[in-house]
Amino acid sequence: MDYKKIWHIIKPYVKNKYIIALFLFVIWISFLDENRLIDRIDALKEVSNLEEQNNYYKHQIEENNKRLNELRTNKENLERFAREQYLMKKPNEDIFVMITADKE
Repeated sequence: MDYKKIWHIIKPYVKNKYIIALFLFVIWISFLDENRLIDRIDALKEVSNLEEQNNYYKHQIEENNKRLNELRTNKENLERFAREQYLMKKPNEDIFVMITADKE
């Protein structure tokens, strides 16, 4: 490479004060400023992650509200839920909890 040819090509841009100011501004905004570009990209990623979590929890709330509505309106579902989750039983019944060991 001939550096003199390269210098002749970029010489008008280096002497232009507006190009220099623009270059310094881009460097300042990208790396040196309090609200630098890298931090903004990280913040946008965090916002995206939080929006995904928000949608997930909204979906979970909807499902839980449907289950709660079913439990409030149907006595059979309430009894089944109580038996499965809290091991409740009728007075003359016995409950056997079976634990299966994983086959290794």
